[in-house]
This record gives sequence, C-alpha cells and structure tokens, in this order.
Amino acid sequence: MTAAASSPSSTGSSLRVALVVGASRGLGLLMARDLLEQGYRVVIAARNEQTLAAAAADLDPSGTRVLHRVADAGDPDAVADLVAFAERQGVLDVVVHVAGVIQVGPLAAMNRGHFREAIDIMTWGPINVALAAVPGMRARGHGRIGIVTSLGGKVSAPHLVPYSTAKFGAVGFTQGLAAELAGTGVTATTLVPGLMRTGSHLQAAFVGDVEKEYRWFSLGATLPLVAMPAERAAHKMVAATLAGKPVAAIGIAAQASTRFGGLAPSITVRGMGIFNRFLPGTTASGPNVRSDDATTVKGEDARRRLASPLVNFLTGLGHRAAQKNLER
Repeated sequence: MTAAASSPSSTGSSLRVALVVGASRGLGLLMARDLLEQGYRVVIAARNEQTLAAAAADLDPSGTRVLHRVADAGDPDAVADLVAFAERQGVLDVVVHVAGVIQVGPLAAMNRGHFREAIDIMTWGPINVALAAVPGMRARGHGRIGIVTSLGGKVSAPHLVPYSTAKFGAVGFTQGLAAELAGTGVTATTLVPGLMRTGSHLQAAFVGDVEKEYRWFSLGATLPLVAMPAERAAHKMVAATLAGKPVAAIGIAAQASTRFGGLAPSITVRGMGIFNRFLPGTTASGPNVRSDDATTVKGEDARRRLASPLVNFLTGLGHRAAQKNLER
C-alpha cells in the first residue's frame, strides 16, 4: 500500500483536487508543483513507488497537500481506481496526463514492443484517464482535462516513430473529446509543447547506433536556442488547461512547426526526409541486425558509453535540469 492509500480521505470536502498522471519526474513533476502553488491538493501517480514517493516528498515535505498512488496509465482498471481515489480527496477539478516514454533510433532497429509500450502509455493512457474522470466532472458541471501531447504529435520526425505514432493518437483523441464536451462545463486541452529542457534525455531509451543517437538527441533536448526551459513550459500548460483552451502550442518552435505542417504537409515530410539523412545509420554493428534483437540502452548509460567531454559540456544545462527534476 502506498503512502497515499494509507492517508485519510476527504470525502465531502470542498478542497479542489488536481490529479497529475506521470508526475514522478520531469514535466509532470513541474506541472504538479505549479498546481500545488495555485492552491490545489495534488494527487500524483506513476508506475514506480520509489520514484513517486521521492517526488511527493520533494513537492510537499509536510506530506499534507500531496498524495501519491502507484498506477499504470495503460491499465484501465488501475486508472479507474486512481480517479476514484482522487475523487475521495475533495472535488476533482483538474486532471492532467503527462506520462510518456521516448524511444530514439531508426525504425529498422525498433520492434513491435517499442510501439506497444508507447501506445499503451501515451495513447491509451489519455483515453483511460479521460474516460474515468469525465463522468464525475460532467455530473458536477465543471472540470479541466489537460493532455500533454507533443510537437511529435503534429509533425512526425524520423528516429522517433513509436513516440510520434502514440502522440498523434493522443492529439486525435483529445481534440475529439474537446468537441464532444462543448457546452458541458468540462474542457479538454490538447497541449503541444516543443522541445523542453527537463533532463528527460537521460531517461530516454536508445536503439541502433546508441552513442550517436544519444549525441544528437541530447543536444536537441538541451541547447538553449533549441529547447525551452521546462518550468516556463509547465506553467504555460497549466494555465492553458485551467483556461479551458482547446489547443495550446507551447513555444515558438511548436507554434511555427504546427502551423507550417498543417499548411504544407508534403513539404514538411520531405523536410523530415532531408533531416533523416543526417541522422545515424541503422545500427553500430551493421544494417542486417534483426529488429527483434534490438538492444535498448537508457540515456544515462548511453552518455557513459559515448564518454564525450564536449557533449557533456554542451548538455550541462540538461544535466542540471535532470538533477532538479528528479530525472537521474
């Protein structure tokens, strides 16, 4: 039993409650902190008890305003129990789904397991969370749902295909949900951030030529002119969710790419094809390695294997963000 499960419930309380799914680290942790600062009692959820408990303690050392509960977003029964738990803590006013995985590498080095994991968490996760939370919100005549998608859910980039596939599904679901909820007092916001400096590159999974994949991805997720500060992005996403906006593209890159991709999809795809030519090859050991045998390496391990002082220096801001946001 988690600490949250053993805490006294607040049935009948008028406390405003926010549930953040995927809040043990990174962006989810930052969004939970923002909601906490705005006066919400916050329930955080993730799959790992140890990291979740650490996040709860980091957010609220007193242990009075943040509760935690282990749940897998891809499991509809676990999510239904999680939402029921959150509803017992007060008035469940806000639900945010942030949980995600990032798998980096060429499609030839991926297998169906990579797609299954991505879709379970980042497509089925939002569906499970929304289907569990919407009935209660509709009955109360008010509620805010925020689904964190990605620029990758608008423009599919090479070497991130499972991620983009799942995020495209999340975008489609959330926009359809928002349309069906119109006029009910409940809103669903599609949150579309660009690259953010959360430190998540150290938690990403890499396949193929792992060292080279880590090099390009970590630089893109860290450099100041490419990635925006995660704290600012988290605040903007919380604000958009509370305002009930249908869609919020966060950051100049996300806004520009989303608009251009919608206006000129063929040009965008061709541009991604050109970008792909500069990315690493299929595997470090040759092009004939079967995808079923693909070895996945965590970002922190890939960083050690690369052992590049220059890359470590250039990604220094990302490493500091990782430390602050419990990504390592």
